[in-house]
Amino acid sequence: MKNATRLLQTMIYLIVANMASAATDPAAMPGLYVDPQSSAAVWVRAHASDGRAGDIGSHIANQPDARWFGGWSGDIAAAVNRHVSGAAEANRTPVMVAYNIPGRDCGQYSAGGEASHAAYQNWIRTFAGAIGDRAAIVILEPDALPQLDCLDAQGQAARLQLFQYAASQFSTLAPRTLLYFDIGNSAWLKPAEAARRLINAGAAGVHGFSLNVSNYQTDADSNSYGGAVGESLRAQAGWSKPFVVDTSRNGAGPNGTQWCDPAGRKLGLTPRVNSAGSQPEMNLWIKSPGESDGCAAPAGSFAPEIAYKLIYGY
Repeated sequence: MKNATRLLQTMIYLIVANMASAATDPAAMPGLYVDPQSSAAVWVRAHASDGRAGDIGSHIANQPDARWFGGWSGDIAAAVNRHVSGAAEANRTPVMVAYNIPGRDCGQYSAGGEASHAAYQNWIRTFAGAIGDRAAIVILEPDALPQLDCLDAQGQAARLQLFQYAASQFSTLAPRTLLYFDIGNSAWLKPAEAARRLINAGAAGVHGFSLNVSNYQTDADSNSYGGAVGESLRAQAGWSKPFVVDTSRNGAGPNGTQWCDPAGRKLGLTPRVNSAGSQPEMNLWIKSPGESDGCAAPAGSFAPEIAYKLIYGY
């Protein structure tokens, strides 16, 4: 029975993977998009006389980072289309974060999200449709799978169904999008549990998984953890996935268990697509350096002092 279940899982994976095969390898996509409307770039243009502007411009604003989308984005079809169109005109690949799931962040600093599951389905379907047949990289709902434990059994099942729904919509409506399910960081879930949640969320039908979003774990720990999660996926379901790591603020590693705007952190590896077959397959700046976690300034707002200190590790 166990072998038969494993065989069935493998067959389902191969069928779903073939459906998603139109999404290309990241090494074959156009280079990563430097967003002229990033929070750092906007601040630099508005504060050209500030003594920190030159460093923030050259070290942060001129690097490709991710654009986050949620309720603040307004008309999601227009917002996504505008961003993807800008990237396409520059012959670059945008990195985007979908961050609007109901019960987001367990009601903490980044609380919010859609009011109902039906509303979220409409929102994420519209998000995928606005990308269409253009190249993109999307990180789906940072922390939502690791934070399943803050929900009751019914809420957990509903959230997993939303991930499954998102996977199906991107596969159908945005076939050239590389979709990554976020699964937290190396100090959070055990690899076997991370793999179990990815499987239950429908990760068979997406390109890969993301690690260390908005966190500070070292590359060594993240890369080792990603490999362990991949091995657990293989052991539990007979397949594995590539992963990406957020290196935006991990240059000095973590400051103990502090996660909310800790002092003394530093920029990590600049965003890059690694050679084909490498793990991680990309180092990305998913959390935009300089945007607060919610302690030094409102969550998601750009704080130039945070940005400047990240450059030098103050």
